[in-house]
Amino acid sequence: MSVVTPDGGLTTLGYVLCGIAVAALILAAAFLSSKNSSHKKLSTKQLVFCAAAMALSFLTSYIKVFSMPYGGSITLFSMLFICLIGYWYGPGVGVMTGLAYGILQFLQEPYVLSLFQVCCDYVLAFAGLGLAGLFHKSKNGLVKGYILGILVRGLFHTIGGYLYWMDYMPENFPQALASIYPIVYNYSYILAEGVLTVIVILLPPVSRALGQVKKSALE
Repeated sequence: MSVVTPDGGLTTLGYVLCGIAVAALILAAAFLSSKNSSHKKLSTKQLVFCAAAMALSFLTSYIKVFSMPYGGSITLFSMLFICLIGYWYGPGVGVMTGLAYGILQFLQEPYVLSLFQVCCDYVLAFAGLGLAGLFHKSKNGLVKGYILGILVRGLFHTIGGYLYWMDYMPENFPQALASIYPIVYNYSYILAEGVLTVIVILLPPVSRALGQVKKSALE
């Protein structure tokens, strides 16, 4: 059974799966938050750090090194700030922060083909960055978590690409690569920014500075 109608909308099954995906994400975030956090609720300080991270991510998302023709860009490390929240406070808080950030991105610059496309490109993709928190107790957890977060973001963009964006594939695109076009397109800019970000955060001065910020965030 198809989840997409011929005109690009969702079938009944598509709406059901979309609802299940969003509900599962919220429930998983709540479960992970209660399991991994030593606090029953976010403190005022944690809320301030979450809000600051969202603001920095939103601001740097508009500082673009390179923009793709059909959406997506290499930005000034905008994905890192959401991943940091997960790394500091665990995946539950990270996912919820990413989810809120995705909604903010949608409200600022909405592009709607269908409800499921919006969920893939905004809600689920950015919420996935918060899964960086799965490595918040691991050695080199920020790098591991960041890589996981951006891969998950790319996965949801790719799903949306297969369902909705194949019609926008360039006519001169090699046929041999046509079947993997959404993967190539989405991961090209996500991984490019990811490589640059990992290089920067591994620089000793940056690593020490992030360590000090983490200490302040957790005190």
